[in-house]
Amino acid sequence: PRLDLSMRPAMSEMTATNRWTMRMVFVAIVALISFMQLLPLNPGPGRFPGPDLLLLVAIAWVQRRPEYVPVWLIALIFFIADWVFMRPPGLWAGIVVVATETLRAQAPQLRDQSIFIEWLTVAGMVTAMFLAYAMILGIFLVDQPALGATLIRLIMTILAYPLAIALSARAFGVRKMVGGETEQFGRVR
Repeated sequence: PRLDLSMRPAMSEMTATNRWTMRMVFVAIVALISFMQLLPLNPGPGRFPGPDLLLLVAIAWVQRRPEYVPVWLIALIFFIADWVFMRPPGLWAGIVVVATETLRAQAPQLRDQSIFIEWLTVAGMVTAMFLAYAMILGIFLVDQPALGATLIRLIMTILAYPLAIALSARAFGVRKMVGGETEQFGRVR
């Protein structure tokens, strides 16, 4: 007996549905991370600053599957996060958009590179982001966290990037595209 393929949805419909599903998964992850960061789990002074988890997830997904996290989604999420975490509205969101779009443009070249090269590229970008944020806040004389806390957060963010990649790949199936997958979206990324 022959299998009737006429009832199967078209490949473009499947990929569009998959993209929207993964975008909703991304939004859910971001919402969960934001909720956890708002909980008073470790109140009081002397708290050790952890990595910027929202940034790590966004960069890992942009590097692995850029079609899952379009620029408008990143801009919206980080703009909302600026309000929620009481940062200057739009500043960190703008820096993140510029950085992720730069990394998105470099993703095809990094796809064939080792994880170490990707990690170094992301480390350089994250460092530039933290410096740009601190410089802009300094220019406008806005209060900033202590330099030591900022440096610890920067180092923790850079060190946690491989963990964000592994977690994204294992838990959510967000892996690097391979050669055959690039054609299904109608263009080579």
